[in-house]
Amino acid sequence: MFNSNLYVALVHYPVVNKKEKIVGSALTTIDLHDIARASITFGVQGFFVVTPYRDQAVLANQVIDHWTKGVGGKLNPFRKSALELIRVSQTLGDAIIEIEKERSEPVVTIATSAKKTSESITVKSLRQKLEENASHVLVFGTAWGLTDELIESCDLILDPIFGAADYNHLSVRSATSIYLDRIVNGR
Repeated sequence: MFNSNLYVALVHYPVVNKKEKIVGSALTTIDLHDIARASITFGVQGFFVVTPYRDQAVLANQVIDHWTKGVGGKLNPFRKSALELIRVSQTLGDAIIEIEKERSEPVVTIATSAKKTSESITVKSLRQKLEENASHVLVFGTAWGLTDELIESCDLILDPIFGAADYNHLSVRSATSIYLDRIVNGR
């Protein structure tokens, strides 16, 4: 089994829209379900939903509570265990502080992007870094991705996912699943 010191963060602000303007994006409950399920499948320690918007935080917590404390958890214990990984934070910095308190070790942030940069690293390189004495957070952006400023603030940038076509705009839940599979299974 993969010995994980890996976390996932799904950022809703600051992200960019298709015109490259900084925006906040809407929380979608299917992202919560699917990323939580991928996270538990691949041994992730926690999944942070990052939104500064109070109404979205309330919605996220209502979904989490339904599946972890309410009738949903009784009807579907597998879904309950997955959604128990989710935590809601106002900022990525708040999530990092929570991980540092929980793990008592440094936290390395890893930005994801559909854009290739000269600084990005391969999944193979990341797998080697996961063996270091630190926690690691894969940072995903909603909408059209993380802002350049947020990407640059991260410690590492992961190579983008490329397929067989020129099209490169995966749903965040698909990208999360692909990255986690590649990281855990060494593909």
